[in-house]
Amino acid sequence: MLVALVASIVTLIVVVALAVVVLVLRDRAKTSNVSVKKDVRSISSVGVSSSLGKAGSAAGGGARPVSRAGSSARPAANPADSLKSRFVAMGVFAAAVFGTLSAKLWVMQILESEEFGSASEANKYATVRKPAPRGLICDADGLPLVRNRTSLTVLADPDVADDRDVVLRLSALLGVPYHVVRQRIQDASSGAQSQRVVASDARLRDAAFIAEHSDAFPGVDVEERSVRDYPYGALAAHVLGYTGTVTENDLASAGEGRSIELDDVVGRAGIEQYYDDLLAGDHGERTVVADADGNIVEVVSEVQPTKGSDVRLSLKGPVQYVCDRALAKLIAPEDGTIGTGTGVAGAVVVMDLSDGGIVAMASYPTFDPAVFEGVVSQETWDLYQSEETWNPLMNRAIGGQYPAASTYKTFTSLAALENGFASASTGWTCTGSWDGWGSGEEKLCWNHNGHGGLDLRGGIVQSCDTVFYDIGKQFWDNRESAGQNALQDFLAKYPLESLTGIDLAGEAVGRIPTPEWKAENYRDYPESAAWVGGDTVNMCIGQGYVLVTPIELAVSYGAVATGKVLKPHVLKDVRNAEGEAVRSFEPEVVDEPDVNPEHLAYVREALNGVATDNADVSGTLSKFGIDPAIVACKTGTAEYTDDGDTGWFACYAPVDDPKYVVACVVEHGGGGSSAAAPLGAEALAAVLSYDAGTLDEMGEIAGSTGRALADASKRAMTGRTD
Repeated sequence: MLVALVASIVTLIVVVALAVVVLVLRDRAKTSNVSVKKDVRSISSVGVSSSLGKAGSAAGGGARPVSRAGSSARPAANPADSLKSRFVAMGVFAAAVFGTLSAKLWVMQILESEEFGSASEANKYATVRKPAPRGLICDADGLPLVRNRTSLTVLADPDVADDRDVVLRLSALLGVPYHVVRQRIQDASSGAQSQRVVASDARLRDAAFIAEHSDAFPGVDVEERSVRDYPYGALAAHVLGYTGTVTENDLASAGEGRSIELDDVVGRAGIEQYYDDLLAGDHGERTVVADADGNIVEVVSEVQPTKGSDVRLSLKGPVQYVCDRALAKLIAPEDGTIGTGTGVAGAVVVMDLSDGGIVAMASYPTFDPAVFEGVVSQETWDLYQSEETWNPLMNRAIGGQYPAASTYKTFTSLAALENGFASASTGWTCTGSWDGWGSGEEKLCWNHNGHGGLDLRGGIVQSCDTVFYDIGKQFWDNRESAGQNALQDFLAKYPLESLTGIDLAGEAVGRIPTPEWKAENYRDYPESAAWVGGDTVNMCIGQGYVLVTPIELAVSYGAVATGKVLKPHVLKDVRNAEGEAVRSFEPEVVDEPDVNPEHLAYVREALNGVATDNADVSGTLSKFGIDPAIVACKTGTAEYTDDGDTGWFACYAPVDDPKYVVACVVEHGGGGSSAAAPLGAEALAAVLSYDAGTLDEMGEIAGSTGRALADASKRAMTGRTD
């Protein structure tokens, strides 16, 4: 650029100089060619005889010479002057043209010879990019859960949308409606200039027809592309995630060292998104020599693409299969229709307490990741994101927020013991209702007949609300001495209101309500903004404003079991193209809650009592071949005003050496003992069987059908049973 600018300046100077020289010469030529008209007397008569002779003179009688006004010298017009000026102008113009051409030729031949030589050499070659296949995603034992396959993809230039004949031919050939084909070509989400995907997984004969009749399909190409393949359908879909085509936003936000091109695919959810930079490979390139028709006549050089790294997860395929299958069978047993079973949605989390590895994570309704390969219709997006279909894309295991219900009693029991509001010897009498405020407005226990006399262990085992109403009142009455937020401060020792840090996007946080939270949340309704004793009482039974996610509950129950808050993770290790481990997840202890060991032991024994002494729970565990004596657990039933109850079940086992923790929720499906406990027991039985070497079954899981009964969420409004 600088050389061209200098050359232009030099050329201008030369032209100006030439013009000046020509003008100077022209001016001199004018001066030397001026003619002067002379008086007749000044003309010499030498050699010329006069016809007048002397007589003539005499006749003149001494006449004087004639005097003429204006007889002094003056210029006379020369007819050649106008022609000369034209020739001069033409000369100036010619000089300017030839000067400019000469200067430009000098610049090209001398100053920019190397640049033009490089450009000429570059035009001789063409570089063809070769996309790299993504790495595999495998379970803990190396079983591929996501792999690659080849797909024939039909692509079209953006302006093909304006060619009605070509769009009609594509529609007829591919069997896709005209307006859909045109809409896909007009979709500029992958970039204004990029080719648009018209169809993926095209038939071989259709691709061959387009290639053989290229003149009938101008601007249309067929490429072989590597796409993701999910051999088990929707298995672990929310963990694995899905991929999508690159957008201009992806190009703009690509991280350092990440090379992205418009026809690449990138992770959009789950592991595919979280570890996209590891799964994506390095592009290959072929440098070729092409003729005038674009045919490759020589391959100059070639760099093969490098496949992305393989990612191994902590998931155990057979256990994951049991959890996914159990959820679908529970909620939508008849033709995949929600409402034909128990509840409308649910989630299961199974975590290894030795390192925080997620053994299984299932969420229902689920989705088939394969539908996001290639073109995704608006109908598909509507199906997977609609409230009417219960939002299959939502990972309820980490993003679902629910009232914790009686699963909270484990933590409020510990809070009461730590603050001195309960002990092993404290007793209560449950009559089925409670009016500790003396207001005349009684609060009911879930067992309206009452539990009779019981201690704190009995309150936990029977999930007696009266016991925990009274504990809440103790915190309220002693708020001046213990602290207004004494209960909340203790609960915050566990990750009940904080991100667990799991390596998946979309994690939500629960809520431990405080007076400050209520004042802020109800600032527009000052009459309801004050924290009252009833708020503390409700919080003690996990109702009111309390919220928790399944992953938070799993990690928190794991902390009760081991005394340590572990960071959950789904990554086990990463292996490069040569199969070498290049990265492994290191277990991380986030915190060790400061809790009296005797109090922990007391509550742990009470949770074991739920498994052994509660007839419903012990029967469920036994049904799945689990000895209730090795399990510590708690059920919960969250109540809603206009919808059915939501059931919870949390457990860990074995009690003497905790290995696994399980947390599950069934949304609007009824009580914890009846709806959630069987689901949790099946998940626990699966992981124990896997360890024993008796579980290896794998199968395909179907994605959501989008079908749901209109009153599905109201079918479990039967009242609490725990």
